[in-house]
This record gives sequence, structure tokens and C-alpha cells, in this order.
Amino acid sequence: MARELQLREAIREAMREEMRRDDRVFLMGEEVAEYDGAYKVSKGMLAEFGPERVIDTPISELGFAGIGVGAAMNGLRPIIEFMTFNFSLVAIDQVINNAAKIYQMSGGQFNIPIVFRGPTGSAGQLAATHSQCFESWYANCPGLKVVVPSNPYDAKGLLKSSIRDDDPVIFMESEQMYGDKGPVPEEEYLIPIGKADVKKIGEDVTLVSFGKIMKVTLAAAAELEKMGIRAEVIDLRTVRPLDYEAVVASVKKTNRLVVVEESWPLGNIATEITYMVQKRAFDYLDAPVLRVTGADVPMPFSRPLVDAYLPSVARIVEAARAVLYI
Repeated sequence: MARELQLREAIREAMREEMRRDDRVFLMGEEVAEYDGAYKVSKGMLAEFGPERVIDTPISELGFAGIGVGAAMNGLRPIIEFMTFNFSLVAIDQVINNAAKIYQMSGGQFNIPIVFRGPTGSAGQLAATHSQCFESWYANCPGLKVVVPSNPYDAKGLLKSSIRDDDPVIFMESEQMYGDKGPVPEEEYLIPIGKADVKKIGEDVTLVSFGKIMKVTLAAAAELEKMGIRAEVIDLRTVRPLDYEAVVASVKKTNRLVVVEESWPLGNIATEITYMVQKRAFDYLDAPVLRVTGADVPMPFSRPLVDAYLPSVARIVEAARAVLYI
């Protein structure tokens, strides 16, 4: 029987295993060493690996992201932790203009095997500048892979694959999920980047989501089940590359699609999926594709307004019933 680990523990175990396996892997970021990580993800790693491989940085995301890119160019495999991806905006020049593009600009002479990881999206009442979703921002850039796990099992397997990948990976977590528990095998395993997972089989409507909003989506599927509606629930797990085939195959079975995402509605992952489904499976659709997203406003601070902003079980159920015309 698999152990139950918190998400933070699964991520820590993935990093530890890869650092033991390959001495080129190191962790760098704010408070990752002496403080054991802002969210205790790196607890105990300084004691095991020492200050040359678990490195505290100044509050200078642009600087330590750039050091990470340079280290990757010179044969190391950095894990760069952003305390939140909201702070990655300070480093976005290094991520987009260097990490994502050096392989192409060097004619294939330099791989950039680097992982940028940390939490994305809302973490409660943190207001507008600390609650933004950046999955679609980074997924828009060729040269980056973008991974967004929804549970401890997926997080460990996907992070190990990300660390071993020879290209830059954006690995996005959630502050609200670090304490979530789930089964994680003791034996080593990898989960391939770019493969979605069907979390629940159904035939009436397809629900697609990723990251922490998967919890809301699965809760909505349970409510629909009480109404006699069997939803198929797909966890994308990675948003670049996107597993279009898994979504299209499900839509060909259910003939209806609702995409659920925390991000703002304009130009997000749900928009891309909607386009690709109408391109590849238009004749199978019995209703227009619907999206359930965050509100098209900056995240408020007020708790009732935060709840109104985010996708909810009620909104997902309403959308599923709408595409079923009931």
C-alpha cells in the first residue's frame, strides 16, 4: 500500500532523490536553505546536501534566475524556486529571453536543463498582486514546458521527469495544496510530461481542468453524479505540451465539453482547448464548449469576493447542465 504524503513532502522527496542520483542538480532560491523553505518544501535538505547545493539567495529573482540559466548552460541542472510565481515577473526576462530561447539561438549548442518551480494562483486573501495565475503566460512561449500537478502522486513523478528534462520546465504548485495528502509509492516512478490523466470515467459530459482547481472540478463531478449525470474528468497535468488527443477522444465519446480554469478568461488554456476541439472534433459536439474561469478583474481581498471570483462547484454544475440542455 502506498504511503500518504503531503504535496510538500512529495515535492521534497522528488528533489532529494534526483539530487542523490545526480550531483549536478542543486536547489536555489529565497529561504530554501536556513529557513527550510518558505512553505517547508525543502525542509532538511540543507543538512543533507550542504550550502553548495541548497543555496539561499538575496531577494533578487532576476539575479538568481540568471545565475540558474548560466549554470544550466555550463552543464549543471538547477532547480530555481520562486517563493511565488507572482515574483517571477521580476525574473521574466531571464525565463523568456534566455532560458526559453538559448537552445534555438545557439543553433542547438546549449541545452538549458533548468526547473523553475513554486506556487501559482490564489492562496486566499492575498489580494491582486499575489494571487495571479501564470500558466497561460508561460505556456504561450515556445521553448518552455509548463507542468501543473494536482496531487502529491503526480507532483512527485512529474517533478522527477522535469528535473531530468534537457529543456527548461516551469513547474507550478499551489500554496493551498502543500498540506494536501495523497498516496505516493515508495518505489521510484516517473510520469511523462505532456500526458493527461482521466481521473473519472463518464459518458455524459467532459470536464477538463488542472492544478488545484481539479479538486473543485472533481467535487462538481460528484454533485453531477447525484443528479444522474456521469461526467468524465480529465486532469491535463501539463499545459505545454498539451494532450489534445486525450481531450478530443473524450469529447468524441461524451459530445460535450466544459473547461475549468482559475485564470482570467482572455487568452487562457481553456481558450486554446476550445479552439482545438472545434478544429478536431466539431462534428462530434452536441453543444457549444463552455468555460468556467476566474473573473475578468484583479483578485479582490474580501473573502466573499474571492469566493465569487474563483470557479466553484455550483458554476461548474451549472455549465455542465447547460451543455446537456437540462
